[in-house]
Amino acid sequence: MSEIPEPIHCFHCGESVPSGSDYPVRFEVEIKPACCRGCQAVAQTIIDSGNANYYRLRTDLPKTPEAALEELKQLKLYDLPEVQQSFVKSEGETREANLILEGIVCAACVWLNERHLRQLPGVISADINFSTHRARVRWDNGRIQLSQILQSVQEIGYLAYPFDTNRQEELFRKERNTAIRRLAIAGLGMMQVMMYAIPVYLADAGTMGLDLQALMRFASMILTTPVVFYSAWPFFQGAWRDIKLHRAGMDVPVALGVGSAYIASIYGSMTSSPDVYFDSVTMFVFFLLTGRFLEMNARKRSAEAAESLVKLIPAAATRLPGWPDRLEEELVAAVKLMPGDHVMVGPGNSFPADGSVVEGASSVDESLLTGESHPVGKHEGSTVIGGTINLASPLVIKVDKIGADTVLSGIVRLLDRALAEKPRLAMLADRVASWFVLALLLVAASVAIIWYFIEPARAFWITVSVLVVSCPCALALATPAALTAALGRLTRMGLLSTRGHALETLARATDFVFDKTGTLTTGEFSLLQVHPVRGERETALRLAAALEQGSSHPVAAALREAAGPISESAHQLHNHPGQGIEGVVDGRLYRLGTPAFVGAEPAIQAVGMTVVGLAEGDEIVAWFGLGDELRDQAAQLVATLKDMGLRLHLFSGDRSENVLALARQLGIEHARGGMLPEDKLDAVKALQDAGAIVAMTGDGVNDAPVLAQAQVSVAIDQGAEAAQAAADMVLLSSELLRLADGVRIARKAQVIIKQNLGWSVIYNAIAIPAAAMGHVTPWLAGIGMSLSSLLVVLNAMRLSGYKSEPREYSAATPPPEPRNGHPLPADPR
Repeated sequence: MSEIPEPIHCFHCGESVPSGSDYPVRFEVEIKPACCRGCQAVAQTIIDSGNANYYRLRTDLPKTPEAALEELKQLKLYDLPEVQQSFVKSEGETREANLILEGIVCAACVWLNERHLRQLPGVISADINFSTHRARVRWDNGRIQLSQILQSVQEIGYLAYPFDTNRQEELFRKERNTAIRRLAIAGLGMMQVMMYAIPVYLADAGTMGLDLQALMRFASMILTTPVVFYSAWPFFQGAWRDIKLHRAGMDVPVALGVGSAYIASIYGSMTSSPDVYFDSVTMFVFFLLTGRFLEMNARKRSAEAAESLVKLIPAAATRLPGWPDRLEEELVAAVKLMPGDHVMVGPGNSFPADGSVVEGASSVDESLLTGESHPVGKHEGSTVIGGTINLASPLVIKVDKIGADTVLSGIVRLLDRALAEKPRLAMLADRVASWFVLALLLVAASVAIIWYFIEPARAFWITVSVLVVSCPCALALATPAALTAALGRLTRMGLLSTRGHALETLARATDFVFDKTGTLTTGEFSLLQVHPVRGERETALRLAAALEQGSSHPVAAALREAAGPISESAHQLHNHPGQGIEGVVDGRLYRLGTPAFVGAEPAIQAVGMTVVGLAEGDEIVAWFGLGDELRDQAAQLVATLKDMGLRLHLFSGDRSENVLALARQLGIEHARGGMLPEDKLDAVKALQDAGAIVAMTGDGVNDAPVLAQAQVSVAIDQGAEAAQAAADMVLLSSELLRLADGVRIARKAQVIIKQNLGWSVIYNAIAIPAAAMGHVTPWLAGIGMSLSSLLVVLNAMRLSGYKSEPREYSAATPPPEPRNGHPLPADPR
């Protein structure tokens, strides 16, 4: 028989190293393994800073992760910039990091940690996602250090450490295995105790001797003890933590119910009282643990979309250190790549970082990031995104961005922010749940007093049932469970939500406003016509290209492509959003932009073209006519949104005749052209003043103000960064119909949230009075409590596999009536 290999332990913290991990630490002449990027960075910093004696002199590895964290606290190494480089994003003194929280078992734990962190001086924000157990923390590094934040979490009984994919997987496996062991002990104990309890229940009066009855009870007590002190131990830990912090969490009534029932049963066994219910205690613990176990697995599945993004980057890459000499290749960890490195990526492999192709041609699968169903062609000069998959031929890329600066990291950060930010309904549910347990304890005390005077023999068990049957977690889980599932589904489809309120607002939208260029059209302009007024055609093109050298606008790209390589350069450039640009070329001041900007009527009048003028002072040099194509699915999107009851508007800075022609082609009733950014802003404000809930879609720098003004906004991924920064959602896919899918899923999510909240309220409104009247036994109360939370999570999971079909939806709720009798803004035509 082959020997089973011994597990490899982390050189720094002593934890098992997950299979497939590659985090080497150079110690003297040896290479030591680390379990995660954080331990690798910490250990290497200790060694490189001259403190390698720490590892030579220590007598043992830490026994637990808590002990490892204690070492890190003492050394303060998490505060060093070189350690934070891999997981902390910095903006001046403001820092932002994603942390994993260990010990989270319910929504009350999330509430406690968020409240505790937000009370720390220097912490700007702290948001925790219950499904992923990830915390997004922002702090002022001048007022508080990361080590102090980690220590404060540990002080309230939890463990926090920097996010790492492998370590999170290891944590989930450990939590799952522990949950299975606790559940198995509770299940075996329940079955054995029932074997002793059933004969006692079925025996006729006087047929079972007192000695045999006592034996049955003591056997049941022995079997119940490990169920209480091992399987139910997390409830007691959580209750004690809550009591120390002077708050009433969900674990408090559970611990009171289990503990008091166990102690009362022991007392009954000692005094030969008939009130012995070890079977109820074991059944309650078993059913409650079963519910939590199923809920934990459901949460894991609902959060898989976010987690799958994090795992896209490969662990290793083939670097070409002597490029363009390809004789030498070396396999290195992806985290060690630096901008400027050249990397070979073979067919079937993932790109380890963002970069540009310097050799080869292939097709790339970007579906996991953008939802695109077709491979995207790549050739020399094309950009590639880290985490996407090379399909056809080998490519050599030059690394441009690594770590937190990559597109994938940005997407994960935005998704984490959306998952962590709570919409209005979630905050309301949290506030209600925080007071729910305290009110429950008061109700239970009142029930105990009332039943003591009615029927003292039943008072205790009825009180236990009241404590057990309530379920504040279902109320607190109602919104986050649905949001996690919906956002994960949208991300897989290529529509990334970056704000917590986006789904809720999109579901209520009444008006959809579109920009034209780059949104409904491809934005890939081509030069169709040049009309020189002064000088030659080529000279005018070179001047225009010089002025547009630094611009990302589609018109600028078309002019540069038409001009080809140029020697001229522009200085003193000044951009006028929505109008044009001016600058000095060869000592002369030129303006390039709309006819109004250059101060003349265009000599090109072709309908459907975008006309740009070039002027020197008051003299026109040339006119350029450019055109772009309608996006695929644009007509389908417009028709679908209209069928869903939304009113559509087209606001553009392009010539009015072009905008109106496109609107007629697509069937958009409200269209305006020749609009400056402030005109778009005023138009959206007018819609909002009339009672409309506006969803805005755009792609350019000039769209950023109006995207910020709209109640919910969607930026096109190929557009400007300013537009994406101002938007609540980003369309990563080129398939415009994903916007309609987003509206459908947003509406479906709101329906499910209301169903969950309604179920939670109805359940507690029925279950608590029924238990108070004595109609619910403790073990039945445990089943009800477990099923209540599980039902909420399973209902939310329907969104994870949701396939949007227009026939499933009726039209949206009709837009609100105009206020004060004033009509909504009319079509300017």
